[in-house]
Amino acid sequence: MRPLTVVTLIILGSCFATMVSLTAVILVVLVLGDEYPRLQREFDPLLTSLFIFVGMTAISALSFYTLLEKHVARYWSQVAMGVGILLTGWYYWP
Repeated sequence: MRPLTVVTLIILGSCFATMVSLTAVILVVLVLGDEYPRLQREFDPLLTSLFIFVGMTAISALSFYTLLEKHVARYWSQVAMGVGILLTGWYYWP
C-alpha cells in the first residue's frame, strides 16, 4: 500500500471509531436522559458531533476507495477529505 493510502486508512479508522463511540454515548443519553437532566442538555451537541463524524467517515471511505481503485477523482477526494478535516478542526477549536 502506498503511504497516502495508509494515512487515509488511519483517518478513516479514526473517524469510524469516533462515530461508533458517539453513537454509544447517544444511546446511553437516550436511556438515562430522563433521570439526569444534565445529560438531556448534552443531547443536541452530541447529535451534531455524530453528524459531523458520519460525514467525515463517508468522505474518508470514498477517498480510501478512490485511492485503492486508482480512480481519476482520487486527488479530488483527498482534497475533500482535507477540507473536511479542516472544517472539523475549525468547529472544535476552542
